[in-house]
Amino acid sequence: MIDINKQAWDLMVAHAEKTFPNECCGAMLGTIDGDVKSVTKAVAIENSYTGEQGARYELRPEDLLEADRQARANGMDLIGIFHSHPDCDAYFSKTDLENSCPWYSFVVLSIKSGKFDHANSFLPNADQTAADKEDLTWPKS
Repeated sequence: MIDINKQAWDLMVAHAEKTFPNECCGAMLGTIDGDVKSVTKAVAIENSYTGEQGARYELRPEDLLEADRQARANGMDLIGIFHSHPDCDAYFSKTDLENSCPWYSFVVLSIKSGKFDHANSFLPNADQTAADKEDLTWPKS
């Protein structure tokens, strides 16, 4: 299960809506206690994909390493990655799966007509052939 606090959630949604109609991306930082992941900070990261950004995102390795450094400096873990799907549902695409890491949670935000619609979280398996949905909670206000 992944639980995202209000401050982190607000940043994730704002970043996704601001970058619409392109895909956004970022990192989620927080703590892990057994099967419960608590996201307390989100870090917006620039989509570095050089093609059509409305259909894909890419993270620079150095940006992800910097997010991991921030997490460790604050006694937290890098819990996972978030990105948006402009004008479509929050699903885990074949491209998402092929570029995933099995030790991270992946939150996908559906942004329709520039506004947040819904979200889902996914956990890829070790060989990146499937990703199960993960229970996700966020502030509903």
